[in-house]
Amino acid sequence: MPLPEDEQRQLQEIEQALCRDDPNFVRLMRATNPRVRYERKLKRALFGVVIGIGLLAAGAVTHRVYLEAAGVVLVLLPLVGAVVSWRRYAASVRPARSGAGTKTAKSTKRRPGQTRRARMMERMEERWRRRQQGNGGMPRRTRN
Repeated sequence: MPLPEDEQRQLQEIEQALCRDDPNFVRLMRATNPRVRYERKLKRALFGVVIGIGLLAAGAVTHRVYLEAAGVVLVLLPLVGAVVSWRRYAASVRPARSGAGTKTAKSTKRRPGQTRRARMMERMEERWRRRQQGNGGMPRRTRN
């Protein structure tokens, strides 16, 4: 729901006053923006890849194996870092998939902020309770 025009104007005036009064705080707040942080990481990774390609080319021209090895390392490491950074950014921007279509036990439904380990422990506790009630909570088999 968008803000009314007068409230948007007041908010912009407050932001401008804050920028004038405390530029260090504004710079710090912009630095903590995830999008800015991940863009910086991607730029650094791109720079590392370019340097690595240069070393790889220099090693190929001069027939120096150590330059080629350093070039390969400087190409691969930043690429891995960029992919990991991009995936973390994408995961923070996109909401996680909900398990609306899956059947779960009443006590094992996901709760916001609950870790995977906590959910696993909750499932194990539920299984333990069923075992204590008898036969693991499963229907008994009849022998013929």
